[in-house]
Amino acid sequence: MQIEVLKSKIHRVKVTEANLNYIGSITIDEDLMDAANMIENEKVQVLNIDNGERLETYIIKGTRGSGMICMNGPAARRVSVGDTVIVVSYATMDFEAAKKHVPAIIFPKDDNSL
Repeated sequence: MQIEVLKSKIHRVKVTEANLNYIGSITIDEDLMDAANMIENEKVQVLNIDNGERLETYIIKGTRGSGMICMNGPAARRVSVGDTVIVVSYATMDFEAAKKHVPAIIFPKDDNSL
């Protein structure tokens, strides 16, 4: 049996930019991506703590060390600059392997640094 489990989580980062005129996605500082074991083009959920919005998109690499969290395309209408979000991704794995799986969870500082 295969089940879906939490793979990675960036817990509470501030949105630094919103770019409505982009094809879509979330741009994330590459340092945050590495620390959370996330990769470019990975599907993620973005959970907006400020307004309760939840959306799915994919990751684009942001400038390393910048603290960038940029909502692009239609998502820019559901998340505002300054909002606090949680970014999560999931993995599908065998049930027995899932029992031993440890997700990568990071807790960035208020300025989105590690």
